[in-house]
Amino acid sequence: MTEVTPGATPSKRKEDTPLEIVRFIAIWVIVLLAIRTVFLEPFNIPSASMIPTLQVGDYIFVTKYDYGWSRFSMPYSPHLFDGRIWNTAPHRGDVAVFRYTQDNSVDYIKRIIGLPGDHIQMRGGELYLNGTLVPRKSLGAYSVMDENRVPQAGIRYLETLPGSAGAAPVTHQILKQTDEGEANDTREYVVPEGYFFAMGDNRDNSGDSRFQRDNGLDLGYVPMLNLVGKARFVFFSYEAVHPFWQFWQWPFEIRWNHLFATMH
Repeated sequence: MTEVTPGATPSKRKEDTPLEIVRFIAIWVIVLLAIRTVFLEPFNIPSASMIPTLQVGDYIFVTKYDYGWSRFSMPYSPHLFDGRIWNTAPHRGDVAVFRYTQDNSVDYIKRIIGLPGDHIQMRGGELYLNGTLVPRKSLGAYSVMDENRVPQAGIRYLETLPGSAGAAPVTHQILKQTDEGEANDTREYVVPEGYFFAMGDNRDNSGDSRFQRDNGLDLGYVPMLNLVGKARFVFFSYEAVHPFWQFWQWPFEIRWNHLFATMH
């Protein structure tokens, strides 16, 4: 307890000067940038390629330390060094954020299906890994809207990818809308050293490593260097059906049952 002598005038708190305010703000900006670069970064899901695992309007946290750090871990990707610091290989089945192979300013999020040396092929809509059919179990019909309010309707499956580097198998959901088309009957891909093979969980509405034409648009194999981080969980999820000004609808737009969903 602070004592005040009777009759004495309490001292006034020294007011912050403009320089001190700027210094305080600068320190916090540096701290936040350090956290964003080294530990954790939020991302928004704008498209339907990872349905049903991730919905349009999900906000997720991505951890940066899982694979080490490259220049793509930092804001604006300054070319301060080459390669990755404390490089750690991803695991098959990870949901990862990485930079688009044709434009390193764009972030992509997909599931890592294949690692260096893996043989990957789609036959009749089913995934084969190293010559073995990847098992899946039907969960029945499923329908949800994409970013353009177009239904994404099909069969939802539980797919089980074999683990890598001694890790346990990864069971996760996928959506299949058709078994036809070039994405469902492919050549056999062999993942080169230093790269990985990525696919969306919405298998028939995903621009991913299955597309490898030399037209400057397709994703192709993704360099390990492009990895940004590993997706961990959904911290907010919002389905913007009504106009923003209809604030009374806001509580009903939140997907309460999807909050804090973890990536599998």
